[in-house]
Amino acid sequence: MRMPDSKGCLGPNVYPEVPDGGWGWAVAVAFFLVEVCTYGTLKSLGVFLQDLIEEFEESNSRVSWVISICVFIFTFTAPLSTILSNRFGYRPVVMVGGFLMSLGTITSAFTNSINEMYITIGIVTGLGYCLSFLPTVTILAQYFSRRRALVTSLASSGESFAIFAFAPAFTALKEHIGWRYCLVVLGIIQASVIGSGLLLRPIIIMPQPLKEDNESEKESLSFKHIQGDYELENEQTRTSISSGGSGPSEDSGVTSLSGSNEDLRTAGVEGKAMMKEAVQDEEVQDPSLSAQSTVKKYEDQLVEVEAGPLQPSSPKLLDFSVLKDCAFIWYSLFGLFATLGFFAPQLYIIEFSKSKGVDPGMASYMLSVMAVAEIFGRLSIGVVLNKVRCKKTLVLLGCVVLLCLVLVAFTQVWEFWGLVVCCALYGYFMGTVASTHIPMLAEEDVVGIQKMASSVGVYVFIQSFAGLAGPPLGGVLVDVTQDYSAAFYSCVVGMGLSAVCLAMVGPAKSGFCQRQSRNKEVGRSKEEEEKTNQESDQPEFLEVDLAPEDSLFRKALDQEKICII
Repeated sequence: MRMPDSKGCLGPNVYPEVPDGGWGWAVAVAFFLVEVCTYGTLKSLGVFLQDLIEEFEESNSRVSWVISICVFIFTFTAPLSTILSNRFGYRPVVMVGGFLMSLGTITSAFTNSINEMYITIGIVTGLGYCLSFLPTVTILAQYFSRRRALVTSLASSGESFAIFAFAPAFTALKEHIGWRYCLVVLGIIQASVIGSGLLLRPIIIMPQPLKEDNESEKESLSFKHIQGDYELENEQTRTSISSGGSGPSEDSGVTSLSGSNEDLRTAGVEGKAMMKEAVQDEEVQDPSLSAQSTVKKYEDQLVEVEAGPLQPSSPKLLDFSVLKDCAFIWYSLFGLFATLGFFAPQLYIIEFSKSKGVDPGMASYMLSVMAVAEIFGRLSIGVVLNKVRCKKTLVLLGCVVLLCLVLVAFTQVWEFWGLVVCCALYGYFMGTVASTHIPMLAEEDVVGIQKMASSVGVYVFIQSFAGLAGPPLGGVLVDVTQDYSAAFYSCVVGMGLSAVCLAMVGPAKSGFCQRQSRNKEVGRSKEEEEKTNQESDQPEFLEVDLAPEDSLFRKALDQEKICII
């Protein structure tokens, strides 16, 4: 299926159609590792929350700003990631991102204040997350079509595996080497993203070309034929206007065919010579050819010659035209409010469990329960979306509503097993939403695969403001109420608003498509009207130009010309 490629294993993959496999599986492995080192580590930092509070003697809200700034930079710099990827390619951008996230995490182990961690983890690591995650998920969506939802869900489960492994592992490890050296180990693991970036080979979809030699010969013959038709018409026009005693004038026919003659001048001297040869052949073969049919034939074919073959336009570095799409705006608002519930539960679940009477040694396993359930959620939603016949945004809407109900249930339970059930349900539905909300942009229900590369940056950029406000908002509510349930209530409000916005995507998309179709019909009718007017005007000029020499109109015209001279 893949076409020959001369640039080796590091060059782009050229396919005649979306492969739904091939090198896309290697890209899926790279995305799995990127998920481990970005969202997986970010959601595991709650393990160190109490250590940072005690080490720097800060409040919950002050420490939570570390996660908040990291999430904000992660999402706010999404347009920058899109611009750099379109300018330099996915591979170098992801490799630089892997270096930055590793550098930020390792240097944070040597900080002396929470303000310094705002810079190391918040800014440096957050920028590395953005440069690594967005290009990888974008190119993965380009390698798959029919299996896109399933493969994306499988690859994004790296986040869940990371949370499942990192939470108990670092909880035990920090008892032996301390939280600072745990961050050094985490930074070394994140350096693997640099190697993952090498797997991101660009993809080019190029249909199988026809025989180029035959096409070029046909195009040259067609061009000569068109030029010959035009010259034949022009020669006949000159003959009809000129009198018997005077030679053909250089400006003959300008009055009636000035627009076409201006187009002809661009052909140059060589083109005129070729046209004259073609005219002689045409006149011998078909001397009775009517000028009216020749002009119409010339008009139809000249458009094709002047337009030439369609050239692929260079992709825009960042396309904000998607903001004109009402469906995209509603979908972006969905992502904005949903982000309020993406990070606070993982950040506060350990301390929340302790406040409910759970043993501190068992509280860290709540993150592991979430992670295991999230894996099943990601896998199941991939299978469902791969087989479902209705709009996929409706499936996502159902998952968001159920996730909102689970967040309410967190505040109503008091014992260990109740929290385990809530964590399992939250992890499951969180997996369904987290693994699909970005790839869902590629569906025609939202913006489509053609605009995904440029719209994903704008979408994640809009999310950034909720990422900045979510964790600190939960921290402030906890400090004020002295109850970790308040953080979960803020997540409930955000998820509820996101469900309302997601429900509006379908109606907005239908209205947008109807407006587009109406605009196209209006434009097409105007073009047909103009074309009809042009065709009705041209024969009037030809009738003047081709008037018989013995007609009264010809005699009157000759007398007027003699008077002017």
